[in-house]
Amino acid sequence: MLKPWVDPNEMLNGIGFQKFLFLSSSRKSRSEEATLYWSHYHNTNHFEITPLIRDNQSEAINPPPFTPLLNSSTQLVESNALVQEKVKVTPKKIQIDVIKPNISTTPIFSSDPVRRQKRYLRDIKTLSPYEALIYAKKEIDTVSYDINHNDPNLYAPLFRNISVFKRSYELMEVILKVYVYQEGKKPIFHNPYLRGIYSSEGWFMKFMESSKQFVTRDPQKAHLFYLPYSARQLQHAIYVPNSHNIKPLSLFLRDYINKLSSKYPFWNRTRGSDHFLVACHDWGPYTLKEHEELTKNTIKVLCNADTSEGVFVAGKDVSLPETTIGNPRRPLRNMGGKSISRRPILAFFAGGLHGRVRPILLKHWANKDDKMIISGPMSYKQSQTMSYSLHMKSSKYCICPMGFEVNSPRIVEAIYNECVPVIIADNFVPPLNEVLNWRAFSVIVGESDIPKLKEILLGISLKRYRIMQHNVKMLQRHFYWNRTPVKYDMFHMILHSIWVSRLNQIQV
Repeated sequence: MLKPWVDPNEMLNGIGFQKFLFLSSSRKSRSEEATLYWSHYHNTNHFEITPLIRDNQSEAINPPPFTPLLNSSTQLVESNALVQEKVKVTPKKIQIDVIKPNISTTPIFSSDPVRRQKRYLRDIKTLSPYEALIYAKKEIDTVSYDINHNDPNLYAPLFRNISVFKRSYELMEVILKVYVYQEGKKPIFHNPYLRGIYSSEGWFMKFMESSKQFVTRDPQKAHLFYLPYSARQLQHAIYVPNSHNIKPLSLFLRDYINKLSSKYPFWNRTRGSDHFLVACHDWGPYTLKEHEELTKNTIKVLCNADTSEGVFVAGKDVSLPETTIGNPRRPLRNMGGKSISRRPILAFFAGGLHGRVRPILLKHWANKDDKMIISGPMSYKQSQTMSYSLHMKSSKYCICPMGFEVNSPRIVEAIYNECVPVIIADNFVPPLNEVLNWRAFSVIVGESDIPKLKEILLGISLKRYRIMQHNVKMLQRHFYWNRTPVKYDMFHMILHSIWVSRLNQIQV
């Protein structure tokens, strides 16, 4: 039985009761279920109870027509969930005679919040994985855009919809369980690599496999299934240097998936749509192509989030932030930047000239303007005079052009150094794009607009720049790889985006 969890003060203040949606279960042990529709009338002391109607053929519960209740600000009251009981209603009395045995008759709106929360968590656990996903989907779909929040760790301008994100995140913490396949040997499997520009996949693997909160050992309770391999370790173990042939990597993953699908029923049950992989190596998308279901159905968490390749699908797959970690023991070393008044450089880029964009960038802006430091790789002498990170800390904008692929570690480096990132990569989906509003803290420039780069940057007012730079500072916490994961950090943000992708598959 899943009962509503709301603040009784809202009832007393006349804000109004919720309409509680019911998630029907087809379990045979619940053949006598029914649900209640509760309405609260302001300044009165009674409740009206209307039994819902059962459809005998579909085992569904069909609620009567409902007119949304409004609070004092004429906003829709957020819908919560669910009361399931078979009840006997006495017309002029509040008392409810519960027929179903062995169910607590403690009032739903207990004044003890701890007790309410325990009951809420207990009732959530009685749902099957699919029922829980339906419940979460309905909860999120009914969240208002204008609900206030008071979480000091969240800054609303960074998000597309802070209220939707917060509710979704809360549900993820309560509901989500991930099953991690134990098949596979090191170094390709279960061996996170925590250093270098592809370290995001390793840090995620490290925290995912060790999570006591989200990992379940019972696959029947799982909402998601994790394929715990490292694309970087796969490349090191199998790729023959200078062969220019990555097909053996694809064949290896094909055989791995075939092994799992023949041993367990879970892949075949959904054709892999509730499975996910995390790969930051540039070759990540290309190593999947020998298995059609792996390519098309699986939730792919990729640094190389290029929509033009036919592998990454925006809205289904997740763009993984590419982070450079020099010292795994101190992943947050050298964070922060200078104040705006101490950033004399308008725009900065230094790096290799590979890919289609960077040669064009240097052609138009290398050594053309004192305020635009655009160059190839920094020499040792240059870095001794002023380091790469110090250049970022001294620049208003940090140019983040694509290399061979659309992704670049410079985006996260810019955020770490409190420099507004300028992304130049057509067909690139920015990291965590499901929830973050990238227009609030970055500049996105089309490849064809590189000749107008300075004009575009100077066209941003100082007021607008101050807001963007402040937003970058507030964004940092969501891109931190903490040695021990904390709420809303990089690990949890990535996992939340995977959770959102799974919910997007649910049709309500």
